[in-house]
Amino acid sequence: MSAPTTIPPTAATPAQGSPPAPPPGSALLGPAASGLAVLLAGSATGAVVEGLGWLGYAALAVVVTAATGGLLLAVRPWLAAPGQLVALVLLGTGLFTGSGVFGVLPGPAALDELATLLGGAGTQIDAGIPPVAATPEILLLVTLGFGALTIAVFGLAVTIGAPAAAGVPLLVVFAVPVALQSDLLPWWSLVAAAAGFGVLLLLRPDRLRQAPAGVAVVAVAVAGALLVGTATTAVGTAGRFDAAGGAGAGGGADGSIGLSPFTSLRGQLTRSEPRELFRVRGMENPSYLRALTLQTYVPQEGWTAGRPRPGIPLTGPLPPSTTGPATEQTVQVENLGFRDYWLPVFGDPTAIDVGPDGWAYDAEGGIAYSERPREEDGWSQSMRLPEPSAEQLRTASGPVTVDSAYLDATGVDPRVAQIARDVSAAAANPFDRAMAIENHFTGPDSLFSYSLATAPGAGDDALVDFLTVGRTGYCEQYASAMAVMLRAVDIPARVAVGFTAGTDGADGRTISTENAHAWVEAWFPGYGWMTFDPTPLTDGQTIEPGYVQQAQEQDGGTPAQEQPAPEPAPAPPADGGDAAPEPPPPAEAQPGTTAGTGSLWGPLIVVAALVAGLVLLALSPGLWRRRQYARRAGIARAGGTGAAAAAWEEILAASRDHGVPVPPEDTVRAAAARITDRHDLSGRPAEALAELAERVEASWYGGVLPGPETLDGLVDEVRTAIAAGGASLRSRMLPPSVVPSAGRGRAAEADQADPAAARD
Repeated sequence: MSAPTTIPPTAATPAQGSPPAPPPGSALLGPAASGLAVLLAGSATGAVVEGLGWLGYAALAVVVTAATGGLLLAVRPWLAAPGQLVALVLLGTGLFTGSGVFGVLPGPAALDELATLLGGAGTQIDAGIPPVAATPEILLLVTLGFGALTIAVFGLAVTIGAPAAAGVPLLVVFAVPVALQSDLLPWWSLVAAAAGFGVLLLLRPDRLRQAPAGVAVVAVAVAGALLVGTATTAVGTAGRFDAAGGAGAGGGADGSIGLSPFTSLRGQLTRSEPRELFRVRGMENPSYLRALTLQTYVPQEGWTAGRPRPGIPLTGPLPPSTTGPATEQTVQVENLGFRDYWLPVFGDPTAIDVGPDGWAYDAEGGIAYSERPREEDGWSQSMRLPEPSAEQLRTASGPVTVDSAYLDATGVDPRVAQIARDVSAAAANPFDRAMAIENHFTGPDSLFSYSLATAPGAGDDALVDFLTVGRTGYCEQYASAMAVMLRAVDIPARVAVGFTAGTDGADGRTISTENAHAWVEAWFPGYGWMTFDPTPLTDGQTIEPGYVQQAQEQDGGTPAQEQPAPEPAPAPPADGGDAAPEPPPPAEAQPGTTAGTGSLWGPLIVVAALVAGLVLLALSPGLWRRRQYARRAGIARAGGTGAAAAAWEEILAASRDHGVPVPPEDTVRAAAARITDRHDLSGRPAEALAELAERVEASWYGGVLPGPETLDGLVDEVRTAIAAGGASLRSRMLPPSVVPSAGRGRAAEADQADPAAARD
């Protein structure tokens, strides 16, 4: 008997006991799953960034980092994370800087640009309220954030093979909008997060045979998230005061609510598109609309919002907090888009009809509040608008019956207190001291000016710098400074945050985010809280009470104007201690920081050039195409010489990228007809292309140069319509328009005739 023949294993006959070969393309599942999970979990970013433009940048960052990781994982697993980091840096440089070496390598100039953008993003986050505008600074932050998250998720789920652990970084990206957005997140954010984590667990080669059962489990989880989300949407910071005990708990900074009121204030003032908030009817005398008051001043930090005191329900008459002469009014407030813990009120409320329940009124603080953000359709309010005369306030006397916290100036920088005493030295009574301090900021001899460009900050150092060096700011700085100075000269004071009276119209007064404001309220015995506004506004929005106008007319409230010497008074404190010259060093420190950043990235650039060659080959054509478009669009937008050539060259490039090259011998009209027909353009895009062709001919052959912002809109309309037809993956990775060709059509001829025409 012959021995059995041993047949060596082949591809068709695998060795017994060896695992089956993975399905074709399964190596792509891990990178794809990690990227998809990041995008789904990060969808909650839409709650804190305006529009959907950020999604494209997030998706590009995810695709680039996930694809880079997949390519390098097959070479050496340890190369994946460093290579992904390099690819992310190159991507950020190519998208957000104009000085990268070869467009994508981050040289010193590009690093400076990135550092400036990131610094600007921090400022916008500090000063903005969600959703923030999708500025280049914010988009850079989104790009880097999603890219870094993809690196972390990819490393855990794919490189290490622990997809369950990747849920931790996914939770981080989901938690950021929760921390920043006071409103509850939408129901779909829960569903997207659950689906993303499920995809991460399922799409692995070693899990494919368990896919049916896994899909069922994930489907149940997603359905549960959908049920919870639509029933309660119990995600976010809304409805929760920081301190326990309900609205009746004690006040104090430890019970602060939500975002800084000044952050919200600045965010409203700097909105790219103002939003209408209220329409008020029946307002005879304009008055500030107060949302909340700030009682506590914290050294080195500034004014903070504390928990309101125990209030009474807004279901009946309210005890007035002022006495003396007053005008009584009743107004109707229509809510056009305001939702918050606070119900804004005018003057000294005596009754507020806002609905069945949920609101309370803190009479001493002068604020109406709720335990959770609400958006009422509207309400009516009866009020007293105090009208004491300047003389009555000058002679006001009696014990201080308000909380002593309104006099607390503990920890205030001695230089600030000295300035307050110098400014009010000639005043004989508290009212004249208050007027002297207000006139220090708003009087005809004042050195102060209004600007929203000033960086936020109301801590002691920032306050000293504002009073002695900068002297430029917006209402936050002015109200903060005056309230501290009033307390320094023994006048009870607080900062009020709300809105100016808005714009008068046929249908009442309209108040918008542009009217967000802060002012000062000072307390006088026998009269209560009186309004003072030290902000030197020039838009006519300042409301001057009768007693302020009387004092100014009598010139009895302008001792600050009679003694210009106090203006240089800050100099002696600076001489007396070396602490005063401290403001300049921070400005000097910024270049040092940038230089340090450049030296830190120097070695990384060398490594990037060596490690990311493959990534550069894959990404450079697409990035270069974007750069072409940005350059041409800028020239077209500017108008004048070269604008027509740049606009037409971009249309030819877009058509070529989407499969319809235009022969060089085509005339402008023939090219336009070819593009219209082959891309099936109709309606407005076809009209836009025809109009663009006419303007190009008029420029090239008639000498009629296009004006600014006349071509770029037409180009974008046509490009968008052409792109709607789709493009192959190869065309996206290697756009045909960036590949040199025999000719460049009519735009090339125009370039020869017009040396200033657009060049790539």
